Amino acid sequence: MASDLPPPYTALTRHPMMPHTSHDEAARFNFLTHFNRFLSGPLGSGNKLAYEKRALPAFREQHGRDPEHRYEIREAMNRDNWHRMWSAMKRNSMEMRQHNGRQVVLRQLEELGEKAGQLIEMAGNLELDQSVEQPHYQTAVDIHCQPGGYHSEELPGDVSAGANYDVGIFATTGGALGGLNDGGGQAVVEWLRRERPDWQPRRVLDIGATVGHNAVPIAQAFPDAEVIAIDTAGASLRYGAARAAAMGIDNIRFVQASGEDLSRWADEHFDWVQTTMFLHELSSKAMPRLLKEAHRVLAPGGLIFHIEQPQYSDEMPLYEQFMRDWDAFNNNEPFWSAMHALDLKQVMEGAGFPRDCQFTAGVRAVVDPEIFPPSPDEGEEDFGRAAIWNAYGAWKPNLGEQARAA
Repeated sequence: MASDLPPPYTALTRHPMMPHTSHDEAARFNFLTHFNRFLSGPLGSGNKLAYEKRALPAFREQHGRDPEHRYEIREAMNRDNWHRMWSAMKRNSMEMRQHNGRQVVLRQLEELGEKAGQLIEMAGNLELDQSVEQPHYQTAVDIHCQPGGYHSEELPGDVSAGANYDVGIFATTGGALGGLNDGGGQAVVEWLRRERPDWQPRRVLDIGATVGHNAVPIAQAFPDAEVIAIDTAGASLRYGAARAAAMGIDNIRFVQASGEDLSRWADEHFDWVQTTMFLHELSSKAMPRLLKEAHRVLAPGGLIFHIEQPQYSDEMPLYEQFMRDWDAFNNNEPFWSAMHALDLKQVMEGAGFPRDCQFTAGVRAVVDPEIFPPSPDEGEEDFGRAAIWNAYGAWKPNLGEQARAA
Protein backbone atom coordinates (compact mmCIF):
# COMPACT_ATOMS: atom_id res chain seq x y z
CA MET A 1 0.00 0.00 0.00
CA ALA A 2 1.13 3.58 -0.61
CA SER A 3 2.56 5.32 2.46
CA ASP A 4 0.31 7.81 4.20
CA LEU A 5 3.31 9.96 5.06
CA PRO A 6 3.54 13.35 3.32
CA PRO A 7 6.35 13.74 0.78
CA PRO A 8 9.68 15.18 1.93
CA TYR A 9 10.45 18.81 1.17
CA THR A 10 13.18 17.62 -1.21
CA ALA A 11 10.40 16.45 -3.57
CA LEU A 12 9.65 20.12 -4.35
CA THR A 13 10.47 20.93 -7.98
CA ARG A 14 13.22 23.53 -8.01
CA HIS A 15 12.64 25.97 -10.88
CA PRO A 16 15.40 28.59 -11.36
CA MET A 17 13.64 31.29 -9.29
CA MET A 18 12.93 29.08 -6.29
CA PRO A 19 14.79 30.32 -3.19
CA HIS A 20 17.51 27.98 -1.94
CA THR A 21 16.92 26.27 1.39
CA SER A 22 19.62 25.08 3.73
CA HIS A 23 19.55 21.65 5.35
CA ASP A 24 18.05 23.08 8.55
CA GLU A 25 15.45 25.18 6.70
CA ALA A 26 14.30 22.14 4.71
CA ALA A 27 14.17 20.12 7.94
CA ARG A 28 11.91 22.74 9.52
CA PHE A 29 9.56 22.56 6.53
CA ASN A 30 9.55 18.76 6.85
CA PHE A 31 8.64 19.05 10.52
CA LEU A 32 5.81 21.45 9.72
CA THR A 33 4.46 19.16 6.98
CA HIS A 34 4.26 16.23 9.39
CA PHE A 35 2.96 18.45 12.18
CA ASN A 36 0.13 19.70 9.96
CA ARG A 37 -0.72 16.13 8.95
CA PHE A 38 -0.83 15.15 12.63
CA LEU A 39 -3.02 18.16 13.46
CA SER A 40 -5.50 17.41 10.70
CA GLY A 41 -5.51 13.65 11.37
CA PRO A 42 -5.12 12.05 14.82
CA LEU A 43 -5.32 15.29 16.81
CA GLY A 44 -7.97 16.85 14.60
CA SER A 45 -10.33 13.96 15.20
CA GLY A 46 -10.30 14.88 18.89
CA ASN A 47 -12.35 17.98 18.07
CA LYS A 48 -15.34 15.87 17.07
CA LEU A 49 -15.08 13.89 20.30
CA ALA A 50 -14.79 17.10 22.31
CA TYR A 51 -17.94 18.40 20.64
CA GLU A 52 -19.98 15.23 21.02
CA LYS A 53 -18.84 14.30 24.55
CA ARG A 54 -18.54 17.70 26.21
CA ALA A 55 -19.46 20.83 24.26
CA LEU A 56 -22.79 19.61 22.83
CA PRO A 57 -24.12 18.08 26.08
CA ALA A 58 -23.16 21.26 27.96
CA PHE A 59 -24.92 23.40 25.34
CA ARG A 60 -28.06 21.26 25.54
CA GLU A 61 -28.08 21.47 29.31
CA GLN A 62 -27.73 25.27 29.22
CA HIS A 63 -30.15 26.04 26.35
CA GLY A 64 -32.46 23.05 26.23
CA ARG A 65 -31.85 22.62 22.49
CA ASP A 66 -29.18 21.89 19.88
CA PRO A 67 -27.08 24.69 18.32
CA GLU A 68 -28.90 26.50 15.52
CA HIS A 69 -25.87 27.80 13.62
CA ARG A 70 -22.09 27.38 13.43
CA TYR A 71 -21.38 30.42 15.60
CA GLU A 72 -23.11 28.80 18.57
CA ILE A 73 -20.90 25.74 18.11
CA ARG A 74 -17.84 27.96 17.95
CA GLU A 75 -18.79 29.70 21.20
CA ALA A 76 -19.27 26.34 22.91
CA MET A 77 -16.06 24.81 21.52
CA ASN A 78 -13.94 27.82 22.44
CA ARG A 79 -14.60 26.90 26.07
CA ASP A 80 -13.24 23.37 25.55
CA ASN A 81 -9.61 22.87 26.58
CA TRP A 82 -8.90 20.29 23.88
CA HIS A 83 -10.12 22.51 21.09
CA ARG A 84 -8.28 25.50 22.52
CA MET A 85 -5.04 23.50 22.61
CA TRP A 86 -5.56 22.22 19.05
CA SER A 87 -6.34 25.72 17.76
CA ALA A 88 -3.23 27.15 19.41
CA MET A 89 -1.02 24.51 17.81
CA LYS A 90 -2.64 24.95 14.40
CA ARG A 91 -2.21 28.72 14.56
CA ASN A 92 1.41 28.32 15.65
CA SER A 93 2.11 25.91 12.80
CA MET A 94 1.12 28.63 10.30
CA GLU A 95 3.21 31.24 12.08
CA MET A 96 6.21 28.88 12.13
CA ARG A 97 5.75 28.21 8.42
CA GLN A 98 5.74 31.93 7.65
CA HIS A 99 8.74 32.66 9.86
CA ASN A 100 10.77 29.88 8.26
CA GLY A 101 9.86 31.00 4.75
CA ARG A 102 10.64 34.60 5.57
CA GLN A 103 14.02 33.61 6.99
CA VAL A 104 14.77 31.73 3.77
CA VAL A 105 14.01 34.64 1.46
CA LEU A 106 15.41 37.49 3.56
CA ARG A 107 18.90 35.99 3.69
CA GLN A 108 18.97 35.96 -0.14
CA LEU A 109 16.86 39.08 -0.67
CA GLU A 110 19.21 40.94 -2.99
CA GLU A 111 20.19 37.85 -4.96
CA LEU A 112 16.54 36.98 -5.66
CA GLY A 113 15.75 40.57 -6.64
CA GLU A 114 18.66 40.77 -9.06
CA LYS A 115 17.82 37.43 -10.66
CA ALA A 116 14.17 38.42 -11.03
CA GLY A 117 15.10 41.77 -12.57
CA GLN A 118 17.26 40.10 -15.21
CA LEU A 119 14.64 37.52 -16.12
CA ILE A 120 11.86 40.10 -16.36
CA GLU A 121 13.98 42.45 -18.47
CA MET A 122 14.69 39.67 -20.97
CA ALA A 123 11.09 38.41 -21.05
CA GLY A 124 9.27 41.77 -20.91
CA ASN A 125 6.33 40.01 -19.26
CA LEU A 126 5.61 42.37 -16.36
CA GLU A 127 3.57 45.56 -16.27
CA LEU A 128 3.39 47.39 -12.96
CA ASP A 129 1.20 50.40 -12.24
CA GLN A 130 1.99 52.39 -9.11
CA SER A 131 -1.40 54.07 -9.25
CA VAL A 132 -3.09 50.76 -8.39
CA GLU A 133 -3.83 50.79 -4.68
CA GLN A 134 -3.76 47.73 -2.49
CA PRO A 135 -7.39 47.23 -1.31
CA HIS A 136 -7.87 48.29 2.29
CA TYR A 137 -9.65 45.04 3.08
CA GLN A 138 -6.47 43.13 2.22
CA THR A 139 -4.08 45.36 4.16
CA ALA A 140 -6.02 45.30 7.44
CA VAL A 141 -4.46 41.96 8.41
CA ASP A 142 -1.49 39.84 7.34
CA ILE A 143 -3.35 37.34 5.16
CA HIS A 144 -2.51 33.74 6.11
CA CYS A 145 -0.21 35.18 8.79
CA GLN A 146 2.34 36.15 6.12
CA PRO A 147 4.15 39.25 7.48
CA GLY A 148 3.17 42.17 5.29
CA GLY A 149 0.75 40.05 3.29
CA TYR A 150 1.48 39.50 -0.39
CA HIS A 151 2.17 43.12 -1.26
CA SER A 152 4.83 44.45 1.14
CA GLU A 153 8.31 45.32 -0.12
CA GLU A 154 11.63 45.42 1.76
CA LEU A 155 13.45 47.37 -0.97
CA PRO A 156 12.89 48.53 -4.57
CA GLY A 157 12.34 45.61 -6.91
CA ASP A 158 11.66 43.27 -4.00
CA VAL A 159 10.22 39.79 -4.64
CA SER A 160 10.31 38.44 -1.07
CA ALA A 161 6.52 38.29 -0.63
CA GLY A 162 6.05 36.08 -3.67
CA ALA A 163 9.17 34.05 -2.91
CA ASN A 164 7.97 33.33 0.64
CA TYR A 165 4.62 32.16 -0.70
CA ASP A 166 6.26 29.86 -3.25
CA VAL A 167 8.91 28.35 -1.01
CA GLY A 168 6.53 27.28 1.76
CA ILE A 169 3.22 26.27 0.20
CA PHE A 170 4.54 22.76 -0.57
CA ALA A 171 4.96 22.17 3.17
CA THR A 172 1.61 23.79 4.03
CA THR A 173 -0.30 21.53 1.63
CA GLY A 174 1.75 18.38 2.20
CA GLY A 175 2.63 18.30 -1.49
CA ALA A 176 -1.02 17.97 -2.52
CA LEU A 177 -0.58 20.67 -5.18
CA GLY A 178 2.34 18.89 -6.85
CA GLY A 179 6.02 19.63 -7.24
CA LEU A 180 5.40 23.07 -8.74
CA ASN A 181 2.51 23.93 -6.39
CA ASP A 182 0.32 24.29 -9.47
CA GLY A 183 -2.30 21.62 -8.81
CA GLY A 184 -5.13 24.16 -8.95
CA GLY A 185 -4.22 25.27 -12.46
CA GLN A 186 -3.62 21.69 -13.59
CA ALA A 187 -7.04 20.72 -12.25
CA VAL A 188 -8.76 23.51 -14.18
CA VAL A 189 -7.03 22.51 -17.41
CA GLU A 190 -7.99 18.86 -16.99
CA TRP A 191 -11.61 19.78 -16.25
CA LEU A 192 -11.82 21.99 -19.32
CA ARG A 193 -10.25 19.40 -21.61
CA ARG A 194 -12.78 16.89 -20.39
CA GLU A 195 -15.78 19.23 -20.70
CA ARG A 196 -14.85 21.08 -23.92
CA PRO A 197 -12.02 19.11 -25.55
CA ASP A 198 -12.06 21.19 -28.75
CA TRP A 199 -12.31 24.62 -27.15
CA GLN A 200 -9.36 26.91 -27.83
CA PRO A 201 -9.59 30.20 -25.90
CA ARG A 202 -7.68 33.10 -27.42
CA ARG A 203 -7.47 35.36 -24.37
CA VAL A 204 -7.55 34.29 -20.71
CA LEU A 205 -7.71 36.49 -17.61
CA ASP A 206 -6.66 35.12 -14.20
CA ILE A 207 -7.72 37.45 -11.37
CA GLY A 208 -5.88 37.38 -8.03
CA ALA A 209 -2.98 35.51 -9.61
CA THR A 210 -0.31 36.21 -6.93
CA VAL A 211 2.74 34.34 -8.34
CA GLY A 212 0.91 32.56 -11.16
CA HIS A 213 0.74 29.04 -9.74
CA ASN A 214 -2.63 28.58 -11.41
CA ALA A 215 -2.20 30.77 -14.49
CA VAL A 216 1.03 29.20 -15.76
CA PRO A 217 -0.51 25.72 -16.33
CA ILE A 218 -3.21 27.38 -18.43
CA ALA A 219 -0.57 29.15 -20.52
CA GLN A 220 1.26 25.84 -20.95
CA ALA A 221 -1.90 24.00 -21.96
CA PHE A 222 -2.95 26.66 -24.50
CA PRO A 223 0.32 27.92 -26.03
CA ASP A 224 -1.52 29.93 -28.71
CA ALA A 225 -3.57 31.83 -26.15
CA GLU A 226 -2.66 35.13 -24.50
CA VAL A 227 -2.87 34.69 -20.73
CA ILE A 228 -3.08 37.79 -18.51
CA ALA A 229 -2.43 37.27 -14.78
CA ILE A 230 -3.47 40.24 -12.65
CA ASP A 231 -3.07 41.15 -9.01
CA THR A 232 -2.81 44.34 -6.99
CA ALA A 233 0.37 43.11 -5.25
CA GLY A 234 3.38 44.18 -7.28
CA ALA A 235 5.86 42.26 -5.12
CA SER A 236 4.09 38.99 -5.87
CA LEU A 237 3.72 39.80 -9.56
CA ARG A 238 7.45 40.45 -9.89
CA TYR A 239 8.25 37.05 -8.54
CA GLY A 240 5.53 35.44 -10.66
CA ALA A 241 6.78 37.05 -13.86
CA ALA A 242 10.36 35.98 -13.10
CA ARG A 243 9.19 32.47 -12.23
CA ALA A 244 7.29 32.11 -15.50
CA ALA A 245 10.23 33.49 -17.50
CA ALA A 246 12.62 31.09 -15.76
CA MET A 247 10.31 28.22 -16.73
CA GLY A 248 10.29 29.33 -20.37
CA ILE A 249 6.60 30.36 -20.50
CA ASP A 250 6.33 33.12 -23.13
CA ASN A 251 2.56 33.55 -23.62
CA ILE A 252 1.72 34.99 -20.21
CA ARG A 253 1.89 38.57 -18.90
CA PHE A 254 1.68 39.71 -15.30
CA VAL A 255 -0.20 42.99 -14.92
CA GLN A 256 -0.78 45.03 -11.79
CA ALA A 257 -4.52 45.70 -11.79
CA SER A 258 -7.59 45.24 -9.64
CA GLY A 259 -10.36 42.84 -10.58
CA GLU A 260 -12.80 45.51 -9.46
CA ASP A 261 -11.61 47.82 -12.25
CA LEU A 262 -10.85 46.15 -15.57
CA SER A 263 -11.39 49.36 -17.55
CA ARG A 264 -8.10 48.96 -19.42
CA TRP A 265 -9.74 46.07 -21.32
CA ALA A 266 -12.62 46.50 -23.73
CA ASP A 267 -16.01 44.82 -23.45
CA GLU A 268 -16.01 41.13 -24.41
CA HIS A 269 -12.20 41.03 -24.66
CA PHE A 270 -11.58 37.68 -22.93
CA ASP A 271 -12.80 34.18 -23.74
CA TRP A 272 -12.11 32.94 -20.23
CA VAL A 273 -12.05 34.74 -16.86
CA GLN A 274 -11.19 32.82 -13.71
CA THR A 275 -10.13 32.91 -10.07
CA THR A 276 -8.60 30.20 -7.90
CA MET A 277 -9.22 30.32 -4.15
CA PHE A 278 -9.61 34.09 -4.40
CA LEU A 279 -13.28 34.93 -3.90
CA HIS A 280 -12.97 34.38 -0.14
CA GLU A 281 -10.32 37.14 -0.04
CA LEU A 282 -12.87 39.73 -1.19
CA SER A 283 -15.09 41.97 0.89
CA SER A 284 -18.86 41.83 0.48
CA LYS A 285 -18.76 45.04 -1.56
CA ALA A 286 -15.76 44.05 -3.67
CA MET A 287 -17.07 40.70 -4.91
CA PRO A 288 -20.13 42.01 -6.81
CA ARG A 289 -17.99 44.70 -8.45
CA LEU A 290 -15.42 42.15 -9.54
CA LEU A 291 -18.03 39.77 -10.94
CA LYS A 292 -19.76 42.56 -12.87
CA GLU A 293 -16.44 43.58 -14.40
CA ALA A 294 -15.71 39.95 -15.24
CA HIS A 295 -19.08 39.73 -16.98
CA ARG A 296 -18.36 42.90 -18.96
CA VAL A 297 -14.98 41.77 -20.31
CA LEU A 298 -16.13 38.21 -21.03
CA ALA A 299 -17.06 37.44 -24.62
CA PRO A 300 -20.38 35.74 -25.48
CA GLY A 301 -19.89 32.00 -25.25
CA GLY A 302 -16.99 32.57 -22.86
CA LEU A 303 -16.29 30.85 -19.55
CA ILE A 304 -16.18 32.33 -16.05
CA PHE A 305 -14.76 29.85 -13.55
CA HIS A 306 -14.09 30.09 -9.80
CA ILE A 307 -12.28 27.42 -7.78
CA GLU A 308 -13.25 27.55 -4.10
CA GLN A 309 -14.03 25.47 -1.04
CA PRO A 310 -17.71 24.40 -0.92
CA GLN A 311 -20.33 26.89 0.15
CA TYR A 312 -22.20 26.33 3.39
CA SER A 313 -25.69 24.97 2.91
CA ASP A 314 -28.50 23.28 4.81
CA GLU A 315 -27.07 19.96 3.62
CA MET A 316 -23.69 20.65 5.24
CA PRO A 317 -23.69 19.71 8.95
CA LEU A 318 -23.28 22.63 11.32
CA TYR A 319 -20.22 21.01 12.91
CA GLU A 320 -18.52 20.84 9.49
CA GLN A 321 -19.36 24.49 8.89
CA PHE A 322 -17.82 25.35 12.25
CA MET A 323 -14.59 23.48 11.45
CA ARG A 324 -14.35 25.03 7.98
CA ASP A 325 -14.85 28.41 9.63
CA TRP A 326 -11.66 28.00 11.67
CA ASP A 327 -9.57 29.96 9.15
CA ALA A 328 -11.87 32.96 9.37
CA PHE A 329 -11.10 33.48 13.04
CA ASN A 330 -7.62 31.99 13.42
CA ASN A 331 -5.75 32.24 10.11
CA ASN A 332 -6.37 35.89 9.20
CA GLU A 333 -9.11 35.16 6.66
CA PRO A 334 -11.62 37.86 7.68
CA PHE A 335 -14.09 37.30 4.81
CA TRP A 336 -14.01 33.50 4.74
CA SER A 337 -17.08 32.87 6.88
CA ALA A 338 -19.39 35.42 5.27
CA MET A 339 -18.31 34.53 1.74
CA HIS A 340 -18.93 30.80 2.17
CA ALA A 341 -22.41 31.51 3.53
CA LEU A 342 -23.43 33.41 0.39
CA ASP A 343 -25.62 32.03 -2.35
CA LEU A 344 -22.99 32.34 -5.08
CA LYS A 345 -25.51 31.59 -7.80
CA GLN A 346 -27.53 34.59 -6.69
CA VAL A 347 -24.43 36.80 -6.57
CA MET A 348 -23.36 35.68 -10.05
CA GLU A 349 -26.90 36.21 -11.34
CA GLY A 350 -26.76 39.76 -10.00
CA ALA A 351 -23.53 40.26 -11.97
CA GLY A 352 -25.25 39.28 -15.22
CA PHE A 353 -24.90 35.50 -15.46
CA PRO A 354 -28.36 33.87 -15.81
CA ARG A 355 -28.96 30.92 -13.51
CA ASP A 356 -29.62 28.54 -16.38
CA CYS A 357 -26.10 29.26 -17.65
CA GLN A 358 -24.44 28.56 -14.31
CA PHE A 359 -23.04 25.28 -13.04
CA THR A 360 -21.12 23.77 -10.14
CA ALA A 361 -18.57 20.99 -10.46
CA GLY A 362 -16.11 19.05 -8.37
CA VAL A 363 -12.51 19.62 -9.38
CA ARG A 364 -9.63 17.46 -8.14
CA ALA A 365 -5.98 18.38 -8.37
CA VAL A 366 -4.02 16.36 -10.91
CA VAL A 367 -1.86 13.88 -9.02
CA ASP A 368 1.86 14.48 -9.50
CA PRO A 369 3.35 10.98 -10.04
CA GLU A 370 6.79 12.26 -9.06
CA ILE A 371 5.45 12.94 -5.56
CA PHE A 372 2.70 10.34 -5.23
CA PRO A 373 3.94 7.39 -7.31
CA PRO A 374 1.67 4.46 -8.21
CA SER A 375 1.13 1.97 -5.42
CA PRO A 376 3.46 -0.98 -6.03
CA ASP A 377 0.79 -3.52 -5.14
CA GLU A 378 -2.10 -1.98 -7.08
CA GLY A 379 -0.37 -0.10 -9.86
CA GLU A 380 -2.65 2.89 -9.43
CA GLU A 381 -1.94 6.49 -8.54
CA ASP A 382 -2.62 7.53 -4.99
CA PHE A 383 -5.53 9.91 -5.55
CA GLY A 384 -6.30 10.07 -1.84
CA ARG A 385 -3.82 12.86 -1.19
CA ALA A 386 -4.77 15.24 -3.99
CA ALA A 387 -6.56 18.47 -3.11
CA ILE A 388 -10.27 18.71 -3.97
CA TRP A 389 -12.28 21.88 -4.63
CA ASN A 390 -15.67 23.03 -5.82
CA ALA A 391 -15.96 25.01 -9.02
CA TYR A 392 -18.60 27.68 -9.61
CA GLY A 393 -18.91 28.83 -13.18
CA ALA A 394 -21.02 29.90 -16.13
CA TRP A 395 -20.87 29.98 -19.90
CA LYS A 396 -21.90 33.48 -20.91
CA PRO A 397 -24.87 33.25 -23.23
CA ASN A 398 -24.61 34.40 -26.80
CA LEU A 399 -27.64 36.71 -26.97
CA GLY A 400 -27.53 36.87 -30.76
CA GLU A 401 -27.82 33.11 -31.09
CA GLN A 402 -30.56 33.03 -28.43
CA ALA A 403 -32.56 35.66 -30.33
CA ARG A 404 -32.21 33.77 -33.62
CA ALA A 405 -33.28 30.53 -31.94
CA ALA A 406 -36.33 32.26 -30.47
